[in-house]
Amino acid sequence: MTLSQTSKALFKPFEGGRLQLDNRVVMAPMTRSFSPNGVPGPNVAGYYRRRAENAVGLIITEGTVINHPAAAADHGVPHFYGEEALEGWARVVREVHAAGGKIAPQIWHVGTARSREKFPDSNAAPIGPSGLSLTGEQVSEPLTVEEIRGLIQAYAQAAADAKRIGFDAVEIHGAHGYLIDQFFWDVTNKRTDAYGGDFVGRTRFAVEVIEAVRAAVGPDFPIIFRFSQWKPVDYSAKLAANPEELERFLAPLSAAGVDIFHASTRRFWEPEFEGSDLNLAGWTRKLTGKPAITVGSVGLDSDFTSLFSEGKGGQAAGLDSLIERLERGEFDLVAVGRALLTDPAWAVKIRDERTDELQPFTREALGTLS
Repeated sequence: MTLSQTSKALFKPFEGGRLQLDNRVVMAPMTRSFSPNGVPGPNVAGYYRRRAENAVGLIITEGTVINHPAAAADHGVPHFYGEEALEGWARVVREVHAAGGKIAPQIWHVGTARSREKFPDSNAAPIGPSGLSLTGEQVSEPLTVEEIRGLIQAYAQAAADAKRIGFDAVEIHGAHGYLIDQFFWDVTNKRTDAYGGDFVGRTRFAVEVIEAVRAAVGPDFPIIFRFSQWKPVDYSAKLAANPEELERFLAPLSAAGVDIFHASTRRFWEPEFEGSDLNLAGWTRKLTGKPAITVGSVGLDSDFTSLFSEGKGGQAAGLDSLIERLERGEFDLVAVGRALLTDPAWAVKIRDERTDELQPFTREALGTLS
């Protein structure tokens, strides 16, 4: 496969799910922690603008926390509430739009992934559906129904603010063992009320978040929902063990108002279930009929673990397989993470067949906003 074919597929316009984009390249959300006191500054705006200037079709921001005292797991993570933080995000939107790009915030609550050790002076305890950490340790009391309703409203308010200050879409973070995903997973959700119980019952919190977000933004504002099977403590974890279970899991989320599903995997080329080559995004699109974003080591020549433990990085590895899947209609959009973190011009270099100029990912890149 030639690079011109790669360019043709990745840089074809996208129309669907109430969202129109110039191409299929999405910047994946990546936590950066460069927002002191939760406020994104001009450096953050410049960071996102540089990707928009270089042919990224849609930017999904790093996780931004909703208005709850225990929403963040790290210092420097941006807030999506409060006048100063929202004005910072309005600046980001203006910069991205001036460069011809489109952008969506990822709205987020980490749940019991919040560490008391990182916030020793805070009275805000980690929260979760049953107060359990990802390893099953009791770290707080189970959420009350009243607290759950407050959290749902906080997600809705963040989405309403995203629309108000000019974002083009909103992504709800329901993956990677954070709050919404803690409701999904039977290891962390032991509830016996309407927010727990069986496989479908554990989707209720997410369904009510999506419904509240839809009510807050109206019928035409795009909603993206990110989910994953894997957890940071168990890369082989499965919410759904087979396509039938995945269909039961996705159906209520789709019906609640999701326009686009962002199916997070560690390696995009790995089949999700035995007996099929489809990855998680492929199955999601097939089962819901809605557009899907694939993600997972796009543009890298080594896997997730060795990138960090050994400092390995890569360039344009695996693009032939990726494009073949994209051309078959297995998924609709391609999220690029660490390759774009290091090289703001990754997309335009791929488009213009300048792969010899690609900058490989290194762990040192995590310490800067290049």
